[in-house]
Parts: sequence; C-alpha cells; structure tokens
Amino acid sequence: MNAEKPSPPSPTWDYAPALETTTVKLFKQYEHFIDGKFVAPSSGKYFASINPATGKRLTRIAHGTEADINAAVKSARRAYDKVWGPMDPAERSKYLFRIARLIQEKSRELAILESMDGGKPIRESRDFDLPLVAAHFFYYAGWADKLVYAFPGRTPTPLGVAGQVIPWNFPLLMAAWKIAPALACGNTVVLKPAETTSVTAMHLAAIFQEAGLPDGVVNIVTGPGETGAALVAHRGIAKVAFTGSTAVGREIARSLAGSGKKLTLELGGKAANIVFNDAPIEAAVEGAINGIYFNQGHVCCAGSRLFIQESIHDDFVERLKRRLETIRVGDPLDKNTDIGAINSREQLDRITGLIGSGIEEGAVLHESGGALPTEGFWCRPTFFTGVSSSHRIAREEIFGPVLSIMTFRTPAEAVQKANDTCYGLSAGIWTDKGSKVFKIASELKAGVIWANTFNKFDPASPFGGFKESGFGREGGMQGLRDYVVPG
Repeated sequence: MNAEKPSPPSPTWDYAPALETTTVKLFKQYEHFIDGKFVAPSSGKYFASINPATGKRLTRIAHGTEADINAAVKSARRAYDKVWGPMDPAERSKYLFRIARLIQEKSRELAILESMDGGKPIRESRDFDLPLVAAHFFYYAGWADKLVYAFPGRTPTPLGVAGQVIPWNFPLLMAAWKIAPALACGNTVVLKPAETTSVTAMHLAAIFQEAGLPDGVVNIVTGPGETGAALVAHRGIAKVAFTGSTAVGREIARSLAGSGKKLTLELGGKAANIVFNDAPIEAAVEGAINGIYFNQGHVCCAGSRLFIQESIHDDFVERLKRRLETIRVGDPLDKNTDIGAINSREQLDRITGLIGSGIEEGAVLHESGGALPTEGFWCRPTFFTGVSSSHRIAREEIFGPVLSIMTFRTPAEAVQKANDTCYGLSAGIWTDKGSKVFKIASELKAGVIWANTFNKFDPASPFGGFKESGFGREGGMQGLRDYVVPG
C-alpha cells in the first residue's frame, strides 16, 4: 500500500481539555415554524438528529411533507400580500437590524448548538460562522431602503415568495446568506434546512419571533430531500435558491425549465490553490491548512487541490507534514480542537472511500498520527502526493479534510491544470508579485479568487461560481439581483 506510517504526535502540542462551559437549551424535539408559530408536522412523524461527535441522538426533528410545504407557502404568500410587500422599506430595515442584534446577543449559545449538531469546532462556529451570520443581516438591513441605488434608473420590485434549500456545512450562515437579501428586497421566505443540521435554523426562528417579525414572513419546514423537492416544485414559489450538490442542482434546473421561476444555484467545487516559488512559503503552508483542514474540507470552496511549483515542492511538503502533526482532532466543544467530527456516517463513508481510491490509484498517503475518539464520525487530516489529474481524489468533491498535491513548472501549466475540472467556484494564488496575481486570476475559471489568503468572506463581497459550480451570486449588492424584478 502506498502510504507513509504516521509519526507520533509531539507532546509539545498536548493540551488539557478546555471545554465550552456555557449551557444551552436543547429541546427534546423541534417542530416546523409556519405563520409565526411552531407547529407539529402534519404526518406526526419525526426523525433523529445525530450528534456526530458521539453518534448518538441529539434531538428529534419534524418530518415535513407536501402538506406542510403547502401551509408554509400559503402563509408566506399571505404575509407578502398583506404585510411585508406593502411595508415601507425603512420599516423592513428595522426588523433586519433587530434580528442581527439578537443574533449577536445569542451568538455563544448558537455557536454551541451549531457545533453539537454539525460537528464543527467551537472556535469555527464562534469566531467565523456567527459573526458572519450577524454581519449579513446588518449588511442587508442597510440595503432595504436603498434598492434604487443598487439598480440606477429603475424601480425594483420584489418577486413574492422565495423557496430556499440549504446544506449542512454552514447551517446558520447559509440561512443568513439567503434569508437576509430576500427580506431586504421585500420577499417572504420558506426555508428548508439540511436534514442533518436543522437545530440552529429553529433557534433562528425563535429569534424571528423575539424580533417581532410579522407572522409568515419567514417559514421553516424541516425534513429530508423529498421535503425540499416539494418546496422547489410548489407553484406558489417565485424564486428558488439552492445550495448543495451538483447532481441535485442539475435536477432542480431541469424541473424548473419553462416554469418562469427565478433560480440561483451554488453547487460543488474543487478549488485550486496555486503556490508559486516566489510565495511567502510559511504563509502559503498556513493558507493550505486553512483552505482545507480548519474547515474540515466542508466548504464547497475548500482548497482541496494544491498546485505547488516544482522547485519548492519538496520543501513545502516537509513543512506541511510538520504542520499536520500539530493539528488537533477531537471534541468539537473543546476550544483547543482544530478539526471536529464529520457531519454524518454517510459523509464519512464517502470520504474514506475516496481516500481508498487515492491509494489504489497510486498516490502516496500522508496523515497525522494519534488516536481518534472511539465514538462518533472522525477522519484524520490527510494529504496525498504523487497525484495526477485523472485520479478521483483530484476530480471529485470530497467534502472532507483531504488534500491532493500536484506540481507545475510554468504559470501556463498551473492555469491549465487548475482549470481542468468541471467546477469553477473558487481558487487561490500565492505569489509576491501583484502583476502575476492579476494575470493568473484573469485566466482562472473561478467565481471567487483569493490572493495570498484563502477562505475569507465578507457580506459586501459576492460569492458564486461558473460551470458545474452553479450560477447567480450571493452576498454584496449582486446578491440583491435575483430577488427583484428590476423594473
């Protein structure tokens, strides 16, 4: 087997546990949020939400059906016609500001729930996710009464009811990305969160209640894929916003063809992180680590393909190996943890299957040492050398802490290899020459390109992809376009 034996972890990096001590209120079961109230599912059925760090049931989630979707869309339409649509935009803005402030007040509790339900480290939930969630509501609160400036010479009007389906990797952040611009533009919303990470969406619903958001403006129906399909297909929806897999995105696009509904898709990615020999090498190593490991590879824009200029490959790989041994895998609620649990057994099986394919196809596996927890779903941070562009690990989205390293000699070769993918969501460029950044960026087929950094986000900056990574933009002024008729 083409694998290197992992070296034992250095005792220098052993830390005593620093568990999050804040207590949170986790309900025994969660209902749908329809017309401003929490209501039981029409079927009376619930499914288990599993804590990925233990593999045990965390709580129960309502199983949504077509009847629940019908009730939610009806409520959203009534709120749009009678309250939210006619409301003065400055008043809408006040609600969004109020929601943002409440999210800030409750951010510690929400971060803990996010880590418990999704498996990500508390440091990521607390320091990255929640600040951005609040920031998106603040940002779009500012736009609510200024839409005429986003569309000069036009009179933008809202679409009506927006149906939104979000994934499990950033539950609250994806909800904010979609809900905030929709409300700012005067639309109402029916949201379907991911089956495995629905808890924080329901706590967000409680914040909507506390903020006094009019009944029916936001409705949340939980459930599996069939629930989302019923929402997408509903005739009362004017706009569909979907973030998820490319395969499901294709099905949605086919099903909506000719329907007249607006559609935005934010799908898969296989981002290229390109390191030139004039790059600040220690910063680039950290950028590679941040691009794939500290988010557990659970972002569609994760830098899962690392292209290193041939002359610095060996040095870079040695530094990466040393850095890999300092990464701590463990309890998501431990503030020392760098990599938490994988979201589900199904996702872990996919990751381990792709790791196995890399070994079978001849790549060399490097992984960190140390024991993993005995319960729950865990994966060591891993990278492969000796990867070719034909390997599955270089072509398929893994959605896990697995990095594929390839080399290049010239800038032209780097661009060619980086663009050799069906995806086009994001990329990174590492060099000390600004002219090289602009030249390479102009040739890369990616919607978002970072220079000498990776995975940095701001609510004022648009995000989205090309090719099979989808179309449309979320964030920034551009994120308003698909929620209005420009006029």
